[in-house]
Amino acid sequence: MKLDLKGRQPPRYIAVEGPIGVGKTTLAKRLATTFNYQTLLEDAGDNPFLEKFYRNRKQAALATQLFFLFQRTEKIQQMRQADIFEPVQVADFLIDKDPLFARVNLEQDEFQLYERVYQQMTIDAPRPDLVIYLQASTDVLLSRIEQRGMDYEQGLERAYLERLNEVYSEFFLYYDGAPLLIVNASEIDLAHGDRDYHHLVDYLLDIRSGRHYFNPTFFG
Repeated sequence: MKLDLKGRQPPRYIAVEGPIGVGKTTLAKRLATTFNYQTLLEDAGDNPFLEKFYRNRKQAALATQLFFLFQRTEKIQQMRQADIFEPVQVADFLIDKDPLFARVNLEQDEFQLYERVYQQMTIDAPRPDLVIYLQASTDVLLSRIEQRGMDYEQGLERAYLERLNEVYSEFFLYYDGAPLLIVNASEIDLAHGDRDYHHLVDYLLDIRSGRHYFNPTFFG
């Protein structure tokens, strides 16, 4: 399948979401190349608390979460200042989902503190023109995490990833903040394969509102 964008206008601000290891950044970068967009990417490696978090989640959870919150909101503000009226961006995060990790990882008193900070910092976050939610089974997530070989991720427990999958599914079950495309990403090779990727791009170019589902197995 040849990818032809002639005469078709992609969403101007796309946010790609999903649990750890599902391929958010890979898809965001590829979409940015296809559409000649800028990227708005999380810099997990810049978080000085992340390795401590993976060694002892309870002890380092609040510091890790707040650092990511500050980082994400700073990136969004930079985007707004660069082109406040018509952002042309692909992001590998949706700020609305930030509390998901907080609910999973923080104690009640820590979560209350986090919520107060979150409410103050995210009030002006722009609305994406399309949110892409990548779904995959826990087995697939574990396999992809192992393949990408980041040392501090290798100790992630199945139960933790299963819990993240649950909260993501619940969040997007009720999400109506932007047009939503839910993608079965378990069998998609976003890093190397063209066929499924081209089908996905062709599909998303027609989305203007509502909730949509993309399953590559439907395309034979």
